[in-house]
Parts: sequence; structure tokens; C-alpha cells
Amino acid sequence: MVFENRGTDANKKVNRRKRQLLVDTGGRIWFAHVHAGNLHDGPAALSLSADIFCQNQRLKKIYGDQAYNGVFARKMKEFEIEFKMASRPESAKGFVPVAKRWVVERTISWTNFFRRIVKDYEYTVSSSIAWILLANIQLMLQRMEPICQI
Repeated sequence: MVFENRGTDANKKVNRRKRQLLVDTGGRIWFAHVHAGNLHDGPAALSLSADIFCQNQRLKKIYGDQAYNGVFARKMKEFEIEFKMASRPESAKGFVPVAKRWVVERTISWTNFFRRIVKDYEYTVSSSIAWILLANIQLMLQRMEPICQI
């Protein structure tokens, strides 16, 4: 089987796709981008920037981890959007929940309840993005009406 845009992530030694998500403070996904696992997060997130600026002029601040501190942070500065790096303190050891970044982690954990997202069965990137957005829609519907099961 031939899958579109798969690559080996050197750190995790797996052949997979990576997901870039832009979420609001409530954890709702605004934009999603899927790319090969061998691309670095910072430059790959630049593909989200076109969507961000075309559809959302009110955005003033973006939080990200240190992977986005280079190319992506400079691009945000060009568009007059403040980029803040949310990383754990230097003195901390082990797992430390980082303010603001946990919102994205929580969103990822919510979407991991959907089988089609956990195991990426999709052949194309567009269908992979579609399943991420469909999972987000179901999560929003369940918040409005907790009994709603699709």
C-alpha cells in the first residue's frame, strides 16, 4: 500500500505522519495540518500560517514549544503576531504540566479516543485532516449535548 506523505521520525524511529494543530484556549481545533514524520515541526508549521492569516485577523498571540521558536516565530513576527514559547522551567525534572501548552495536549488526548485518528489508516493527507476535524466536531457537539453519541 502506498500512503501519501509518510516519513520516518528519527527521534521515535517510526514511519508515520505528524499533525500540527492550532487550537483556541478552550481546546477547539481551528486549523490542522498533516505532514510526513521526517519534517521538523517549526518549518512544517509554516503551512498553517497561510490558513491562519487568511481566515483569522483577530489572532494576537500564539503559544508553542521550543520546536516552533525559529522559522515559525520569525514568520509570526512578520504578521505582527506575538509568539510565546511555553516550556518547562530549567530547574524542573520529570513531567511538569506547562501553562498554556497543556491545552493542546488535552485536545490531542481528546481526539485520541477516535480509532481513525490513533491509528492513521488514511491513504491521503486530506482524509486524515478531515477525520481530525470530524472528531473535533463530535467533541463540540458532545459539549453542547452530553448525551449526543454519533
